[in-house]
Amino acid sequence: MLQQELRDHLTWKILPFWEGLKDEKHGGFYGYVDKGLNIQREADKGCILHSRILWTFSAAARILGSGEYRRYADWAYEALKMFEDEAHGGVYWSVTYDGKPADTTKHTYCQAFAIYGLSAYYRLTGKREALEKARALYRVIEEKCTVYNGYGEAYQADFSPESNEKLSENGVMATRTMNTLLHVLEAYTELHRAEPEDHVWQAGLRALEILLKKMYNPEKRRLEVFMDDEYRPLLDMQSYGHDIESGWLLWDSAQEFLPEKDRAPYRAMCLDLLESVRERAFTEHGLKNEWVAGEVSELRIWWVQAETMLGLHCGWEMTKDPAWAADLQTQWETIQRMIVDPRPNGEWYWSVYEDGSLTERPMVEEWKCPYHNSRMCLRLIEAKMPD
Repeated sequence: MLQQELRDHLTWKILPFWEGLKDEKHGGFYGYVDKGLNIQREADKGCILHSRILWTFSAAARILGSGEYRRYADWAYEALKMFEDEAHGGVYWSVTYDGKPADTTKHTYCQAFAIYGLSAYYRLTGKREALEKARALYRVIEEKCTVYNGYGEAYQADFSPESNEKLSENGVMATRTMNTLLHVLEAYTELHRAEPEDHVWQAGLRALEILLKKMYNPEKRRLEVFMDDEYRPLLDMQSYGHDIESGWLLWDSAQEFLPEKDRAPYRAMCLDLLESVRERAFTEHGLKNEWVAGEVSELRIWWVQAETMLGLHCGWEMTKDPAWAADLQTQWETIQRMIVDPRPNGEWYWSVYEDGSLTERPMVEEWKCPYHNSRMCLRLIEAKMPD
């Protein structure tokens, strides 16, 4: 029953909203929709948003077998070319509404999501051009965004390093972030699934090892979020959303890159992250946002709630404890009650307060995208579910 509800929700609520943002005049998809569902047609267009739209329609077309979604994936694929820098390689952070470079930052996070979208499109279409573009961006990360003990973060258009405002927050300036490495690993996992290559496999193993040995804090049962060059934490913080996302995502990558005999440390870490977040932050009103130096953010954020579904399902898969399955059903009911926009042309709210009242965040901008909630639906549609 839950799987059918998720399929219906994806096909009748989430995907139609994003279909309606197709920019027929200038290409791509409109980059900003305010809280009142008003489209700002001349807003800049973000590469992360477009990469995630490409992934979403590519995965939906492949898994659901829809020619209609294939057409939107084709449109998103052509749109991603607007972000390419032919002179220096890589993709820009954003372009103007009509496709001219806007923010020319080259962020490792941004390169990773372009790989992710292109790899999904290749898995759908078999189009070699898409795979070669993904591999070229992989080489950009490995050759231009790699430092002596991991990956750098932010770069100028010519790949000269710059400060990392885009992936830093809470008053710190991080030179290593869990968020960037997590999604580099995610991108490499998708690229390896598209067509395995030994060097991608080795890079995936390196990323897994950094997350386990440098970013995972077993004493505090969390991944550190913001770090300096030597992976020393800059803030006493647990991001509940990232930890529950990491719990299932790292296990997914471990199963892709490691033989079963070598997975035990990763399984232990992933289950510990899932259990930690469930104990500390899960409620009947959804998952809390984060804990920072003793203060808890009670915001309920769209992507955190979607990742909670996948984390709870992963916990059930690992343990077969029916309590995880019960929490999964509770979480779905919470999402429907608090996060889904009931308006006919709405999708999911960005965030709400604990009492269900809305924040002022927009419906669409460079970070607000269809990837988290669509991926939640698509993975659970394909998954083995509790009886």
